Amino acid sequence: MSMPPGFSRRNFLRLSPLTLAGALLAACAPAAPAPSTATPEAPVTNADEALQRLLKGNQRYVAHKSTDVNESESRRVELAQGQKPFATIFSCVDSRVPPELVFDRGLGDLFVIRTAGQVIDNAVLGSLEYGVAELHIPLLLVLGHEKCGAVKATIETLESHATAAAEINWLVEGIRPAVEKVKDQGGDVLDNAVKANVELIVERLQAAPILSEAVAKGELKIVGGRYDLDTGVVEIIVS
Repeated sequence: MSMPPGFSRRNFLRLSPLTLAGALLAACAPAAPAPSTATPEAPVTNADEALQRLLKGNQRYVAHKSTDVNESESRRVELAQGQKPFATIFSCVDSRVPPELVFDRGLGDLFVIRTAGQVIDNAVLGSLEYGVAELHIPLLLVLGHEKCGAVKATIETLESHATAAAEINWLVEGIRPAVEKVKDQGGDVLDNAVKANVELIVERLQAAPILSEAVAKGELKIVGGRYDLDTGVVEIIVS
């Protein structure tokens, strides 16, 4: 055991039990959170500001200039009192598309929901509605990505007239409308289906009761984007 600063072994032995306990407790007490040296960001007040903040973060990520924004110990302690994310990201579970890294954001910035191929179920819709009704998040971004495995599997399953195993088939059925929408379109079927999937999801969310009401009031904007695995760029394809 190391001695607290300023104590010799002789002084240590002379301490009364009560004084000794106090000295040891002081020495073992956790250090206060280090103050953040970053300039605090202005609060986001609307969806357009939220989208610009996301895109600027993506530009930093693409340029290999990512920061440690909102990753400090003091930020963590601050957020223990409550959260106020400025954007919801509904994206695929693909391990190559982590929203916090893609948009160079930190703790408390993003409200993230992820499923394979962004397939919606009741839990997803309820989570998205919670973000609007309770957290008052002004922006919802549906984020698809290049070479999506879930979309590719759906194309292959439909082309072979097969049925995917177990609950994976539920995902196939969720993505089926996008594949069918572009099957006669020509070009890159996979990428066309990825984009169509984002478009259809945005349309569906814009019609959901809580979300549509917030959109009508100007309290929410729902947009769609595509992430490029090769470049790291997020392109807004539905606005």
